[in-house]
Amino acid sequence: MMNIEPQLIAELALMGAIAGFLAGLLGIGGGMIMVPFMTIILTAKGFPADYVVKMAVATSLATICFTSISSVRAHHKRGAVMWPVVWVLAPGILVGSLIGAQIAVAMPSKALSILFSLFVAFSATQMFLDRKPKPTRVLPGNVGMFGVGNVIGMLSALVGAGGAFVSVPFMTWCNVKIHNAVATSSALGFPIALAGTVGYILAGQHLPEMPAGAMGYVYLPGLLFISLASMTTAPFGARTAHRMDIRPLKRAFAVVLYMLALYFLIR
Repeated sequence: MMNIEPQLIAELALMGAIAGFLAGLLGIGGGMIMVPFMTIILTAKGFPADYVVKMAVATSLATICFTSISSVRAHHKRGAVMWPVVWVLAPGILVGSLIGAQIAVAMPSKALSILFSLFVAFSATQMFLDRKPKPTRVLPGNVGMFGVGNVIGMLSALVGAGGAFVSVPFMTWCNVKIHNAVATSSALGFPIALAGTVGYILAGQHLPEMPAGAMGYVYLPGLLFISLASMTTAPFGARTAHRMDIRPLKRAFAVVLYMLALYFLIR
């Protein structure tokens, strides 16, 4: 049995609670919060520098499997999840996530950090601008949706996110109502996270110097405590999303994301 410090448990649980609430509220998988802070935590614990970013990304994806289930149940009760859109996007997402995980583990950690910074900054800009789509724009056909799913899955696996940073702006751009886009994105988080997690576990097998408690690149204590906390708070975030206009909150959250992106670039 691993001896885990109470401080580490508290840090992981707090991060999971915040990420879970934001997952339910904004439809995000929590990776934008978890990856930078988990990188800080694992670095402070003396984990190998070559592995910390990839472990943070992989563990973030693994927790999204559980956060997504908790969040989508709350959204589904309100009839907000567009299940036909989920079923059409899911195959492309699965393929893209598996490919993205293999690309990520082959990249140098510094390059992955820069990519994550750019992704966070892009997501923040999308949230901040909140552009209005043309009224005639609609979701594409099955082939187009498969391609979109590929892109969402690949980018999500690369940066450890649930895909909402692409799927929510894409759906609102196609005139899907914001609450439906957030709810549907929550459902899409599961196939993204599952395929990406499997990819990181397979790619991280038999690596030297991996710390105790690691399964491939997934840090199991982090997965356990973050998931328990995030599954508790995600339904509260989902309920809050249906009671308020989340656009002002998205802009405030965008400012936080800009700061996190700057931290990763400086680091």
